This record gives sequence, structure tokens and C-alpha cells, in this order.
Amino acid sequence: MELRTLRYFVAVAEELHFGRAAVRLHMSQPPLSRAVKGLETELGATLLHRTSAGVTLTDAGAVLLDEARGLLDRADRVRARVAAAAGDAALTVGILGDSTDPDVVRLADAYRRRHPHVEVTVRETDLTDPTCGLHAGLVDVALTRGPFDRTGLTTYELRADPVGALLRADDPLAHRAALAPGDLADRRWFRFPEGTDPEWQTYWNGGEVRPGPVVRTVRECRQAVLWNGTVGMTLVGHEPGEGLTVVPLTGLSPSRVLVAWREADHQRPLIRSFVRTAVAAYDARREPSDGSWFR
Repeated sequence: MELRTLRYFVAVAEELHFGRAAVRLHMSQPPLSRAVKGLETELGATLLHRTSAGVTLTDAGAVLLDEARGLLDRADRVRARVAAAAGDAALTVGILGDSTDPDVVRLADAYRRRHPHVEVTVRETDLTDPTCGLHAGLVDVALTRGPFDRTGLTTYELRADPVGALLRADDPLAHRAALAPGDLADRRWFRFPEGTDPEWQTYWNGGEVRPGPVVRTVRECRQAVLWNGTVGMTLVGHEPGEGLTVVPLTGLSPSRVLVAWREADHQRPLIRSFVRTAVAAYDARREPSDGSWFR
């Protein structure tokens, strides 16, 4: 059995759909189907029940999924240790905004336990670059939020946070149970500097570009609301600070926390391990141990 074939199988087993697994693996569906069928022939066992709606695991498939995760995890550990011994023992992590997020702290603890000899440099960035320097080559991997231009990048969703309108506590709308973007259509919103990724700018302006004061940091966002009575979006779960309040916004997609890296770095062991550890630390939707984000 080849490790790549096991990664293919794990992706299908977790997605329970060949099409979704192919997208996840950045490949077309026919060679993926052939690889899994060849694995079944090699093992002499049916691993998946195939239907028009997708697939389900057989008993044999469930056993292989558990074993394959362990094998792939160990293989990535070997790669990381060899890379460290060969001199690739440093990683620069870009973090958007507040690195005191409990999930970031949990990730740092887990990654340090896993790679105690790796030197990690953290580059904390403001709100003007949601890629945290990935496009510019300033970091190896980023913990950030979408949406943004993902050209040349691969991302994986770690968490989705509901958003709300950041208002002064004495704002006429501050005591509403919820607001829609239309309720704030005639208000000034804080905005990011010219040249900021347009997808990112539009999202944080409630779906359209609006006039208002220019801000670069979370602190500046709060101050713009406090001093000018402007409106902005923030996370419902964040403490807004004295004199401010957050009212949930309806009709808007949540703010998605992402781990992002350059497509060209798929095979770097330290990045592979970072992504896997991040998914575990954030308790994301799928188990992280397989390494199957990478071909």
C-alpha cells in the first residue's frame, strides 16, 4: 500500500463522497475512483458501499480508516523530524488580529509539544492584509479569516463565528435583539484603506462598499465607533469594550476562521503538521490526523 493511496481513501471516507474528496485533494474524480478501487483489489475487501448519493463505509473500511490515520500521522512525523534534522527547523506563522484567542493558545501548546525544537516566529498583522503576508512571502502559514483572494493559496476552515453590528451603547438601535444590514443602510461604517482585498472589504461592510472612517486595527475599529458613532461588523462573541455593544446581524454569513498556506508548500512537513495540529486544536469538523489535504 502506498501512502498516497491511503490519503486518497481517507479523504473519500471522511467526505463520504468521491466528488467532494476529489475537490479536497485538488484532483479529478476518475483517477481517485480508480485508486480506491485498486486499493480494494489489493486488500481483497470492499471498503465502501457506493450509491448515487455518495458512499458509506463497510466494516472493513472503518477498520482501514482508523489504521490509515495512524500510519499517515506517523509518516508525517517522520518527515518533520527528518526536515528538522536537515535544517528546516523554523516556521513563520501569520496571525490576524488577536493571538490571545483560546484556540490559538491551544494550538501553540500542541505544536510545541509536537515539535519542541522548531523555532516558530509569529507575525501578527492588522486588518489590511487578511493573508497575513502569505501572498508577499512573509509567512509560511497563516491563521486568519475569510473571504479574500485565494489565488495560489490553499485554505481549510477551522471555525465559523456569528457576526454582529458594533454600536455605541447609547445608539438608538443598541437595544434591538437583532439587526439586518438594511437597518444600517443610511449609516457610516468603518472601512479599510484603499488597496485592501475587495472581497475582505465588502464582507466587513455588510455586503457592499460604504463610506466612513478608515481603520487598520481592531482597536481603531472600536475607537471609530466610540468617537464618531459609526457602525461596523465584529464577532458576536467578542467583548466590545466600555461604551460599546454588539447586536447580532441576520442575513450575513458567519466569519470563517481559516488556516492558509501556499499551494507550492503542500509537501513541507512542518506546514503539513501545523495544519493537522490546527484542525485538532480548533476541534474542526473532520478529524485531522490523516494529512489528506495534501497530495
